[in-house]
Amino acid sequence: MPRSTQTQLKKGVLELAILTLIDREELYGAALVGRLQDYPHLSAPSGTVYPLLSRLTANGLIDNRWEESTKGPPRKYYSLTDSGRTMLKQLHQDFLGLSTDMKSLLSEEEP
Repeated sequence: MPRSTQTQLKKGVLELAILTLIDREELYGAALVGRLQDYPHLSAPSGTVYPLLSRLTANGLIDNRWEESTKGPPRKYYSLTDSGRTMLKQLHQDFLGLSTDMKSLLSEEEP
């Protein structure tokens, strides 16, 4: 698959993936990037993830707090707001519906 096509598909689900991971546990940016790498099709560079985290913060979907680190500079940890939890539920439902419809469409035989 050409990189640009894969990138467009990924953009549609990256917000859902990030909100899901942050809902499971508070994460700092580099840890979030690393966690996404555990899922090869969701892997994204920090240059993609950090602007998305800024947008999610500006939209009131996530909060952040600084915490000292024993292994270097302080880290900014992210957590979901109530609005973020609501958005996560909605995105999850939307994604499941789209996935079901696409699976059905792609499995149909052509006439």
